[in-house]
Amino acid sequence: MRNVLLTGFAPFDGAAGNPSWDAARVLDGEAIAGHRVVARRLPVEFGVARDALRRAIRELRPALVLCTGLASGRSAISLERVAINVDDARIPDNAGRQPVDVAVVRRGPVAYFSTLPIKAMYAAIHEAGVAVEVSQSAGTYVCNHVFYGLMHMSRGRRMRAGFVHVPPTVDPTAGGGTQGALTHDQIVDALRIALRVALTTQQDLRIGAGTTE
Repeated sequence: MRNVLLTGFAPFDGAAGNPSWDAARVLDGEAIAGHRVVARRLPVEFGVARDALRRAIRELRPALVLCTGLASGRSAISLERVAINVDDARIPDNAGRQPVDVAVVRRGPVAYFSTLPIKAMYAAIHEAGVAVEVSQSAGTYVCNHVFYGLMHMSRGRRMRAGFVHVPPTVDPTAGGGTQGALTHDQIVDALRIALRVALTTQQDLRIGAGTTE
């Protein structure tokens, strides 16, 4: 049984937890489409997170890598289309680093596209009743840093790879909460669906999921 690497991030910016890791850790050891999910938590640190991801890929030799992170201003599962070659941090990372207008990889390409079937993933998650979108920007913080690093590492490998942002979680028993945000269980279900579709879909769908802005 080949491995699938699923990553989430440690808490950052003073938060007590991170929904990306909270969801990823639930799927650790689960079998999906004949593959074993191995979950790893990445530090919210420029450079260090990318190096940790590289070590995990070398160790596990995964058939597929799905990295996840928190997008605190979003209310849906965001399937990221493109990673760009720039670090431009609005806030410091957990080690106090705050790069501004620095390349993720010196002399690297301007951008990389995800190699996951994001439209098929979008359709399946939407069919399951979970709010989902195709995102055209992964930001310029550590999430994009890891996404770009992942795609740079995956060049020439028989390994599909991509990134998904998850929204803040809301407690369904709390009588309110973040408008439009998802529960922990919905995020776990969405990641499970995303992995299953990514592992079983060879040709992506051609459906509209872009934006006018």
